[in-house]
Amino acid sequence: LLPSSASGASVVAIDNKIEQAMDLVKNHLMYAVREEVEVLKEQIKELLEKNSQLERENSLLKTLASPEQLEKFQSRLPAEVLCPEEQSPGMAAPAQHSGGSAV
Repeated sequence: LLPSSASGASVVAIDNKIEQAMDLVKNHLMYAVREEVEVLKEQIKELLEKNSQLERENSLLKTLASPEQLEKFQSRLPAEVLCPEEQSPGMAAPAQHSGGSAV
């Protein structure tokens, strides 16, 4: 009986060690994911602030620019970059929508 109970105890000990190792890996992964989430949250915050700043700057520049300057600038941009409300009346809207919706 001693050899079989000793092997049973060793199986339980191995199972416990495996469970401990799995818990350690799980805890490490959860920590790493939490750290990455915090970094991404900070990046999102910074990007939202930058986007807001650029939108304000763009609005100000549009307000200060003459219609001729706006037209000259828009003529240099690819059609996909322009939003429908920013397109000049002479441009065909369907061609520009098909280019931007492929993604």
